[in-house]
Amino acid sequence: MIKRTLFFTNPAYLNTKNDQLVIHYPDEGQEAKTVPIEDIGFVVLENPQITISNRLLEKLVLNNAAIIHCNQQHLPIGLLMPLTGHTEQNERFRAQLNASQPLRKNLWQQTVQMKIKNQASLLAERKIEHDNMLYWAREVTSGDSQNHEARAAAYYWQRLFGIDGFYRYRYGEPPNNLLNYGYAILRAVCARALVGSGLLPTIGIHHANKYNAYCLADDIMEPYRPFVDSIVCGMVENYGEAVELTPAMKQELLKIPAIDVMIEQKKKPLMIAMSRTTNSLYDCFKGSSRKILYPEYA
Repeated sequence: MIKRTLFFTNPAYLNTKNDQLVIHYPDEGQEAKTVPIEDIGFVVLENPQITISNRLLEKLVLNNAAIIHCNQQHLPIGLLMPLTGHTEQNERFRAQLNASQPLRKNLWQQTVQMKIKNQASLLAERKIEHDNMLYWAREVTSGDSQNHEARAAAYYWQRLFGIDGFYRYRYGEPPNNLLNYGYAILRAVCARALVGSGLLPTIGIHHANKYNAYCLADDIMEPYRPFVDSIVCGMVENYGEAVELTPAMKQELLKIPAIDVMIEQKKKPLMIAMSRTTNSLYDCFKGSSRKILYPEYA
C-alpha cells in the first residue's frame, strides 16, 4: 500500500481522535480535516506555528510513520522514527551487528556499482557520454578500495545539469538546495524502510561517522539518488539555474516516495521498492542471500 505524505506549510494544531489525524486551523471559519493514521507514511512539519499532540506522535510512530521537522529556512533538519519497527527486532539487530567485514565490503561494492550504473543511465537519457561510467562501475572492487564512486561522481556532476562550474556541495549554489531537499525526503524513506525491516539505521555497511544516526540509510539510499537527480533536472529546465525553493517545488519533491521505479523487472512505487531493498539487505545479513535488490534507472 502506498502511504500518504502530508506537508504542513501553514499554522495548524494537529491532534488525534478515533485513529484519525485531525487538523485544526487558527481561522475559525475553516473546518477541521481528518486523515486516517494508517494511510500516513510521512509527515513534513514546515511552519514554526504548528502544534502537535503527544498522543498523535505516539500513534504516528506506532504506525511507522516518519515525521520530518524543518528549520526557519524551511529545510528538513530532524527525523522522528519508532524505536521498534519489527517483531523480530532483537534477532535482526544481532544479524546486522554480527555481519562480517568481508560481507559489508561486498555489500558496499554492490551498492556503489548500482549507484554508478544508475547515474550512467540518467546521463544516457540526457544524451551525455557515459561509457566511462559503465567502465568504472565494472571496475568497482570489494569495499570500493579504489574509490570509483568519487571518480564517477566528479564526472557526473560536471555534466548532469549542463551548468558551467557546478559542483555538488551541501552548501553550494543552486540547484544544490533542490538536491538537499530531495535527498532529505529520500533519506526519510530509507530510514523508515530500514526500521520496518527490523534493522538499525545507525550502523552502516560503509558510512561510520560517529555523529551520524543514519549511516545505514545513507549507504542504502545511494543507488536511489539518481531518481531524485532526474526530478531536479526537470526543475532546472523548467525554472532555470538560479532556482529557489517554492511551495510548488517542494510539493514536486514530496512526490518522491510515490514515483515509479523498476525493481525485479517490475514497476513499483519508490517507497515499496525501498522496503524490498531493505528486506533483501536483512537476507544478506542472516546469510540466506548475497545480493541486495536495488532498482535500475530506466
